[in-house]
Amino acid sequence: MSALDRFKIIAQYIMPKHLLSRAMGKFASARAGWLTRAFTRWFINKYNVDMNEAQQEDYRAYPTFNEFFTRPLKPEVRPLQSKAGELAHPVDGTVSQLGPIHGDSIVQAKNHNYSTRALLGGDDALAAEFENGQFATIYLAPRDYHRIHMPLDGTLRQMIYVPGDLFSVNPLTAANVPNLFARNERVVAVFDSEHGPFTMVLVGATIVASIETVWAGTVTPPTGPRVHTWDYPAEGLNAIHLRQGEEMGRFKLGSTVVLTFPEGMMEFSDNLSAGTITRMGTVMGTLSRKNTD
Repeated sequence: MSALDRFKIIAQYIMPKHLLSRAMGKFASARAGWLTRAFTRWFINKYNVDMNEAQQEDYRAYPTFNEFFTRPLKPEVRPLQSKAGELAHPVDGTVSQLGPIHGDSIVQAKNHNYSTRALLGGDDALAAEFENGQFATIYLAPRDYHRIHMPLDGTLRQMIYVPGDLFSVNPLTAANVPNLFARNERVVAVFDSEHGPFTMVLVGATIVASIETVWAGTVTPPTGPRVHTWDYPAEGLNAIHLRQGEEMGRFKLGSTVVLTFPEGMMEFSDNLSAGTITRMGTVMGTLSRKNTD
């Protein structure tokens, strides 16, 4: 590791990450006129954002940076390509890691593993559902589309807010900060499907000002000191059923999504590996069984 990279890692341990992130959140949500437009233009140029894909291509039309950052895309640029029995990629991003869960252990990066139990907020029974299953970690870079969609049809069972730190989730940090995705603030969504359960974990990071879901709105901020769980009915007027490809949440500033699946439920496509670029709606894998219990 270079001296500069070492400094970047050390600085993250000592900087006031929550304070900086919430301050950025206030600016990102403010209608700051010329300042918002100037910052948005700088951001587009800095990160090479493709505004041709956005429903509203003119950056000056977004009154806040958050509205630019969570901009919807033209439907034709992200068609749902998966067919029956296939998983769809839930986000635009880059695969950080994916593959088998070894017992309760998930690969973060070379020489760094963390536990499914810790990722999901410490619930032993929930973590046991995914022992020896499969996982995928997808990093959303600043230039990416930041709405999160369903990989398959699902009924929401539970949402869990897990308090934590706000380290960056970029590849450098993932390779050098132990338990990164299980120590950062995050929102866990647990779904049931006809093929079995699955989770979508929305991981916060430095400068990530907000995590939202379509059913609850803003989950964080504010932050809390302890794990909080919401349970949802499987049937009835208050049940939440989302179809494959539907939006389930969004980041206001970028982060990472971790998906977990139980043993035997699915297989990832052969062309996926660490470093693969993902596009929402393209085929992620195949579903290998239905839950007939």
